[in-house]
Amino acid sequence: MRDDGRVRVLMPLPDRDFDVTEVAVPWRVLRDAGHEVVFATEHDGTVPAADPRLLTGVIFGQLGAAPEARRFYAELVNSAEFASTQAWEALDPAAFDGLLLPGGHAPGMRQYLGSAVLRDQVARFWELGRPVGAICHGVLVLARTRDPGTGRSVLAGRQTTCLPKYTERLAYLATAWRLGRYYRTYPEYVEDEVKAALDHPGSQFRRGPIVLAARGTATDDKPAFTVTDGNYLSARWPGDAYLFARGFAALLHSAAQPGR
Repeated sequence: MRDDGRVRVLMPLPDRDFDVTEVAVPWRVLRDAGHEVVFATEHDGTVPAADPRLLTGVIFGQLGAAPEARRFYAELVNSAEFASTQAWEALDPAAFDGLLLPGGHAPGMRQYLGSAVLRDQVARFWELGRPVGAICHGVLVLARTRDPGTGRSVLAGRQTTCLPKYTERLAYLATAWRLGRYYRTYPEYVEDEVKAALDHPGSQFRRGPIVLAARGTATDDKPAFTVTDGNYLSARWPGDAYLFARGFAALLHSAAQPGR
């Protein structure tokens, strides 16, 4: 933490196809709290781009990001930090106070979700014990990251949530006739892969209430759901983004208190 109380949060991204809401909302919440968000891509200087369908509507103008999230994203793409990305491989994890892993489901996400280089850096950050937040597909990065001491996933002993199987399946079935496997990033469902990384999935995995369309907002958290386990915070989908962002800001504040 800096002397002025500001923290630096690392947010890795793929070159394209990340979720608009899961990036723009936490960025805005953290920025408004006076913190610095540093973006990182596979190669430094890359200006990343969100999934364009989420900006215009996935199908018949529906299923895209909410207007406020799109507005935040428009501000983000014009910010200095978004055009000054660092390379994953060159990162020094100790230079950051928090790590935030957003999601997205379109094909470009595989660059980020499948990167061994990024997983190595995430493992190094995880060992520091500082706040880590992951939402939706972002939880896959942690599920796939191995503890160098045990060889197990870093999530093996943690409580977590992620994109629920029913949500991923419904989105795929509703759009496959037109968009093919757009909503199926991998053959295996996100929930199934995350559960497989846990020691006791029956007690550690928390699906949350079933929700089909209602989303949390800046002023209403009732439809939203997150899981906190020590320094780790997880959320399910874009509808949780505001609650997730505020929860992550609270973790950062708690970690910065004397004696912690």
